Amino acid sequence: MHNPVFFISAILIIAFVLLSLIFPHISQDGLETTKAWTLRYFDWFFVIATNFVLFFCVAVAISPLGKIRLGGQGAKPEFTIVSWIAMLFSAGVGIGMLFYGAAEPMAYYTDWGGTPLNVEALTPEAERLALGATVFHWGLTPWAVYAVIGLALAFFSFNKGLPLTIRSTFYPILGDRIWGWPGHLIDILAVIATLFGLATSLGFGAQQAATGISFLFGVDASLTSQLLLIVVISGLAIISVIRGIDGGIKLLSNINMFLAALLLAFVFVAGPTMQIFQGFGTAVASYAEYAIPLSDWTGREDKIWYHGWTIFYWAWWISWSPFVGMFIARISRGRTIRQFLTVVLIVPVIVAIIWFTTFGVTAIEQVKEGVGQLPAGISEVPLVLFQMLENMPFPFIASSLAILLLIVFFVTSSDSGSLVIDAITAGGRTDAPVAQRIFWAVLQGMVAAALLVGGGATALGTLQAGAIASGLPFTVVLLVCCYSLFKGLMSEYRLLSARKPGH
Repeated sequence: MHNPVFFISAILIIAFVLLSLIFPHISQDGLETTKAWTLRYFDWFFVIATNFVLFFCVAVAISPLGKIRLGGQGAKPEFTIVSWIAMLFSAGVGIGMLFYGAAEPMAYYTDWGGTPLNVEALTPEAERLALGATVFHWGLTPWAVYAVIGLALAFFSFNKGLPLTIRSTFYPILGDRIWGWPGHLIDILAVIATLFGLATSLGFGAQQAATGISFLFGVDASLTSQLLLIVVISGLAIISVIRGIDGGIKLLSNINMFLAALLLAFVFVAGPTMQIFQGFGTAVASYAEYAIPLSDWTGREDKIWYHGWTIFYWAWWISWSPFVGMFIARISRGRTIRQFLTVVLIVPVIVAIIWFTTFGVTAIEQVKEGVGQLPAGISEVPLVLFQMLENMPFPFIASSLAILLLIVFFVTSSDSGSLVIDAITAGGRTDAPVAQRIFWAVLQGMVAAALLVGGGATALGTLQAGAIASGLPFTVVLLVCCYSLFKGLMSEYRLLSARKPGH
């Protein structure tokens, strides 16, 4: 029944890879044109949709619907709270936080690609907004997007007995037609959106790992060394995929959390600790103060920054949402809806504030004090982290730790992605043949390799345009999820209320 999803998705993705390699300009021009058209006519749609989704999540969490338990009232959680949080977190933001940790606040402070709300660069106000705007992009809004997809999938699968796949969230609207071509098309769209969102992130990871190794060891970041890196990392991802969630992803997520905490603690202690400490308060206050102006889509004078950062991020997060949503649904059986929404929304925001403030303030202080290479401005985004660590104690050890963390994040994203895409193409089954999971892990490696062979930065730019293009139709899916989820939750709540004594 689900063969059409597997074969059509695989054929379309392979065709795109071949097109990118053989005719890079055609695929790039097509996606860039779509990106320009989307930004011109639909920037408001992304912002209104994400604002609504955040409001919807908060409303459900504080309502009586929050008492409903995923999997039924007697369901027990499969994982400890620490392992659950680690898996949620490393799947959702892994590579991006390393890639942008120091670079994004510094970019906003120095006017690299515009400044938020057109604030004057290199001023105290620019520093405040740099921290607030970065947390805005990595905080409540993206995780509300993941939460809606994840909650809809978990609820319709665990409480209503439907397959754990995106088509199930359309059941209140399409009914049994989800088993036919309308359902197949929804799942094919989900697979393509996931691959585009994931490949953008894996492209960042390959770029930064190769740059870091080149920076650290003086080895030329040649195409051969980058491809070798892809082969090794894809091999590790395949081993993790074979071992499954408990043996592979859970273990790697816990290693991730430990390594990330180690790097964070090092930068906090070895960096400008007092300024970082003050920066936490600044980031929280700035996020609270500017969240509404940054969420406004009318009369924006900072269009270059707004389109280049906010709209790209919202589209990218939305294209990632089938992947992260499916994954967090699979690991969240037994949690109440209130617990699910509270953890999925609040914990990543706290971590984002701590992470981006620590790395952002350290980079900004180096710019202000004229230390090292950063005051000259951003030459390459992947280099910023290593240029910052170079000016700190034990630069070789710190940079080596960053590269190791990057590789583990890469493997976690790749094997989580393989597991999710495999589940979608297998119609929600989680017991598909291991060979099928390996196929998707290999295909992800091929996509990353094709990006490098097809022109590195050019192909990555094309894929970022693809993330925006694929994010647009999935924004509609998001809003439909809100509707069908509310309908399903109200029905479940009425059933549970009717069963209580005295009803």
